[in-house]
Amino acid sequence: QVQLVESGGGLVQPGGSLRLSCRASGRIFRINKMGWYRQAPGKERELVAVFTNGGGGGPDYVESVKGRFTISRENANYTIYLQMNSLKPEDTAVYYCNVAVFEPWPTSTDYWGQGTQVTVSS
Repeated sequence: QVQLVESGGGLVQPGGSLRLSCRASGRIFRINKMGWYRQAPGKERELVAVFTNGGGGGPDYVESVKGRFTISRENANYTIYLQMNSLKPEDTAVYYCNVAVFEPWPTSTDYWGQGTQVTVSS
């Protein structure tokens, strides 16, 4: 089993910044991918930013956050961060950390954090 602990959500005014963090622990043999998703009320969950194992081109971002959000990681302790700048009301959502773990390769299992609320409002 793998556990994910998230932190860093909250209420911020438009144009503000927040930083989310997520640490994975437990039986982690090899990570397939690790990243952030979000789900706004009445909408489907969408990928925000992700690191993919073997992805030589760096992380991937949903188009709407490019240039504003930055995902980073500390490989040694299975931690990722999401720095969110220039926040907009449409970024309001519950943000979920996700890790996909090979158990073992090629079987990949998804694990999810509990979610953290991000609200952008004046």
